[in-house]
Amino acid sequence: MPSYREVVCTKLSTDFREATEIVTHPALPSASAGHVVVKNKFLGINATDINVTNGVFNDGPPPFGTGLDAAGTVVEVGEGVTVVQVGDAVVYDKFGAYAEYVEVPVGSLHKLPELSAAGLPLTVCGISASIAITECGELSTNETVFVTAAAGGAGQFVVQLAKMAGNHVIGTCSSDEKAEHLKKLGCDRVINYNKESIDAVLKKEYPKGIDIAFETIGGEMFKTVFDNMAIRGRIIVFGHISEYRGDTPRSPFTVSAMNEVLLMKAVTVRGFLLRTYADIIPTHMANLFQLIKEGKLLAGVDPTEFHGLEAVPDAIDHMYAHKNIGKIVVQLP
Repeated sequence: MPSYREVVCTKLSTDFREATEIVTHPALPSASAGHVVVKNKFLGINATDINVTNGVFNDGPPPFGTGLDAAGTVVEVGEGVTVVQVGDAVVYDKFGAYAEYVEVPVGSLHKLPELSAAGLPLTVCGISASIAITECGELSTNETVFVTAAAGGAGQFVVQLAKMAGNHVIGTCSSDEKAEHLKKLGCDRVINYNKESIDAVLKKEYPKGIDIAFETIGGEMFKTVFDNMAIRGRIIVFGHISEYRGDTPRSPFTVSAMNEVLLMKAVTVRGFLLRTYADIIPTHMANLFQLIKEGKLLAGVDPTEFHGLEAVPDAIDHMYAHKNIGKIVVQLP
């Protein structure tokens, strides 16, 4: 009987390498009613992977699966499944995606025209960016949109969607290479924070402030964003990656320090978590696929190659070293 391997969290830690082990299961998963079994080919890396291994999304103790999204081929179809068949290429989001084979609810997957890494940026990053900027950010037109980590898996989509809607987009990044990439995506102003002060640029060039901020960094970045918001500005708290590993102290910036600005500028701060918007995911996903089909949207995959389950920790380290441009993908045999 064929076996398969899975990356399993065996101890709680924000150090993914330390928290996980590769476990071999003696038999492949089977497809229950309303589910399919997917043989994974491409795994998607996400910043919040280390939150998963730290138990943020799990009520119970380890062991539990890791990974949020993957793409592969359907190898078994459960009772009642009609939207896909054996041999179809699919992309999906599901806790426990870092495995060679995964049982997936049919409602969590999307059919691909062909099996490639190209569809993977959409499942968590793309769909999250689309919903966050439109629903939380109340995306409009002729506004100033500020995007942190703009060259990353999610940021790249926010930049493009905001530009498509007719806005002025500011993107932050850490290198000249990323800056050039962001200009190609349509960023009107790119701030390489290793060369320029974000706060100084915003105060000098955008005295009226930011209308929408897509904030993924947290800490001092959040404070800088907050201090530079426009009247009735909207801050989307998409993450706080600078604090995930716990190697930097939490910012002492408190609600009491925010109250005056919240009141006098009518600024709103809104948190985003994808699973709380499950009812509108299909609509947004269909729109993203259509935009890509029409050549209006680029779903960038980071060019650095990672191969095999053993490479997942390396891929996560690559992200936290600020080296990726686009979605990081690990390829399986």
